[in-house]
Amino acid sequence: MEKKKKKPQQVFTLVVQVGRHKDDGLPDDATGGALMCFATGVDEAEAVRETVAVLKQADLSPLDVTGYGTRQDRIEQGHEIDPEEDALMQRALEENAVIVAQFTPFFDGEESAGNDLP
Repeated sequence: MEKKKKKPQQVFTLVVQVGRHKDDGLPDDATGGALMCFATGVDEAEAVRETVAVLKQADLSPLDVTGYGTRQDRIEQGHEIDPEEDALMQRALEENAVIVAQFTPFFDGEESAGNDLP
């Protein structure tokens, strides 16, 4: 029996929209928010599962996740990745972690406020 080669961990950029939840730490008048995260996984589906689990443990209420792919995927899509973002991606990879890079709260129907993420 051949051993399966283990797929390498990659870092994926995810934007997670969250709703309100008791003790979520969002501003009192916020209706929800969006978090840009860098998460590791052998594929994007694993990165999403891990991110949702971590956010739920932090008393956040994930509603929707949009994936932007790996660093290479983003470069191919024309995204500019600044050195700070690149360092956070590297840290996520080294620590096999989910890193929240940016948080944008929403107020009274501003769900489109997250459009400035990636």
